[in-house]
Amino acid sequence: MAEIEITYTLTELCQFTGIMQDELIEVVGLGVIVPLRPADSLWIFDADALSYLKRARRLQNELDLDWSGVAMTLTLLEKIDQLKKENDQLRRQLDRFVQTS
Repeated sequence: MAEIEITYTLTELCQFTGIMQDELIEVVGLGVIVPLRPADSLWIFDADALSYLKRARRLQNELDLDWSGVAMTLTLLEKIDQLKKENDQLRRQLDRFVQTS
């Protein structure tokens, strides 16, 4: 079965998220999302970028943040998720250790 990759142009991403093009360029500059091939003159984004950008837009609206604040918040949320996963893994390892002791 063939795998289908959904992509979006800069214009489509703006339409789907309600973000103006200059805002999207700022968001890319802050590293919130990254085009599939950043060096190309026409940026193309994957479905993950759309999902991530929608999350960023919600944060911006709900917390009344500028885009740099959104970028920092997303970075912190990612770090929290990573720490939770590491914590879960360590707990499983500890449980296995306790069971074998």
